Amino acid sequence: MRFLKSSLLPFLGLVSLSVAAPSSKNDSQAYNEYLWFKVFSDVYVIAKNYYVEPITPKQLIINAAKGMLEKLDPYSEYFTNEELKEFEEDTYGEFGGIGIEISIDKGRPIVVAPIEGTPAYKAGLRAGDIIVKINGEDTYGLSILDVVKKIRGKPGTEVKLTIYRPEENKTFTVALKRAVIHVNPVKWTLIKEKNGTIGYVKLVQFQPNAADKLKQALKQILKNKNLKGIILDLRNDPGGLLSQAVAVADLFLPPNKVVVSIKGRVENESFKTKEPALVPKNVKLVILVNRGTASASEIVSGCLQDYKRAILVGEKTFGKFRVQNLIPVENGKFGAVKITTAFYYTPKGRMLDKKGLTPDIEVKMTNEEWKKLYEVIRKERIEKNISYSQVILLPKLDRQLKVAIEVIEGTYKPNKEKKNKVSTQKKVK
Repeated sequence: MRFLKSSLLPFLGLVSLSVAAPSSKNDSQAYNEYLWFKVFSDVYVIAKNYYVEPITPKQLIINAAKGMLEKLDPYSEYFTNEELKEFEEDTYGEFGGIGIEISIDKGRPIVVAPIEGTPAYKAGLRAGDIIVKINGEDTYGLSILDVVKKIRGKPGTEVKLTIYRPEENKTFTVALKRAVIHVNPVKWTLIKEKNGTIGYVKLVQFQPNAADKLKQALKQILKNKNLKGIILDLRNDPGGLLSQAVAVADLFLPPNKVVVSIKGRVENESFKTKEPALVPKNVKLVILVNRGTASASEIVSGCLQDYKRAILVGEKTFGKFRVQNLIPVENGKFGAVKITTAFYYTPKGRMLDKKGLTPDIEVKMTNEEWKKLYEVIRKERIEKNISYSQVILLPKLDRQLKVAIEVIEGTYKPNKEKKNKVSTQKKVK
């Protein structure tokens, strides 16, 4: 997400519904635009004068603006001032709700990632879960903002979500208690092994202070003399600010390296590292990824994969390679437009929107494995009174983590499928 202070696209105020025709029909583009604005104005007048209930011009224009943007892609939206405030609370890490990042897919809200430690995470929601109903109300056709509004509410109150989980082909309902979500972007610990120590860092979300928090954690980890490597866990990290993605990559790469390029009709820019790498090149780096790894976390993963600075372990990522800008309308007097203005490209020129990054070592975990892992961790937190600010690692249950540790130790051996190359055909005599 990027934030622009000045408007690039001035708001169409519709002060008057009389649209002046171009002076010449030779200007085909302008004339075509004129005709479609007449269609718009006619629809506006019909709705205003003939709808069964009275409706204000303000509401009609807001509806038109929302519909115009929501039909472009799942990420483009028009925010009123009230909605903009809610959106900014979400982006800056403290908000009321259940703790999930969502997208829209085929008219339905889909969970991009549950944020660790939140009601959604504790209830076992997973990336890819489809929200079919909210408090019994069908979600089909709702915008992201509409979904967020229905899910959020006063902390302590309950919201019921009906979930369809495609992998298991089952539908179930879960009741969640809303809470004020305080997102701590970074958690870390040390994994003690026989031959040395491995640093583990969980980056939860790319908030404004994420890179600084990660830098502090890495400095502590690097104090260990027997450090064999670092595991950066970006699983279920839904992303966040582009500036933070660049700053995070800067911790692992030398200066003047392209982290990401953005290309669109009005934006073409490359973002490079500036500072010397905090983490030395000889320190092994493994990044854990899964379906909940999206946006800014994909930028970091794709960048470090391109430079062969990190080995990606896990599952294919979400595939959100779109740049959104937040553009104020009439200098912020009438809210703002969040709109996709460009695509992300990795240093090698890969644009994997809707495709996602393929890990170097693919380690798929079944739904049963994830369920057991979550249940054991939750049980351990309750029984031992361990807060969510502390990390619990269970490599015996978390196969992706286990492989990451083996990669750093140099003991990982790929499971080679035995292929029967012996022909079963009988010789013809």
